[in-house]
Amino acid sequence: MPSDRRCRTRWGHRPAPRASSRRVPGGPGEGNGRTAAFLHRICRGYTVVGLAVPVFGVATGAQLGVLTDAWLLASVGLTAVAAALLLIVILPGQQRLLALPTGEVPDGGAVEMMRASAARLSMTTGIFNLLWTAVVVLMIVRPGSTTGA
Repeated sequence: MPSDRRCRTRWGHRPAPRASSRRVPGGPGEGNGRTAAFLHRICRGYTVVGLAVPVFGVATGAQLGVLTDAWLLASVGLTAVAAALLLIVILPGQQRLLALPTGEVPDGGAVEMMRASAARLSMTTGIFNLLWTAVVVLMIVRPGSTTGA
């Protein structure tokens, strides 16, 4: 029984098995394509739902009488830039990466191209997130607003 005791952590639990770093058919890396496709579907759904944000923003701004305030106009502009990034760069970039063949091993040049494309997509997605963060901050802080924020 001493060997069983050494395989347990100090809290009495067995440690979790480590995932293999190699991709084998049916192994840990096999679901990555399905996961990426699922996340792409979420992004497309987010795009459709995200169209409601400017509609509700304009309606709320009209109700508060702040449609000409600089903070609201800046928010609308940043939202338009974020929407353009999503529609013109992010979603097509995801589709291009998902369309790549997964079963074969690509040569070195193709791997570098895929990495560069994924890095560019990641950077653009980060910029998209920063734009939305700026919009949220503007909507919460409302600089110069007299509506009692």
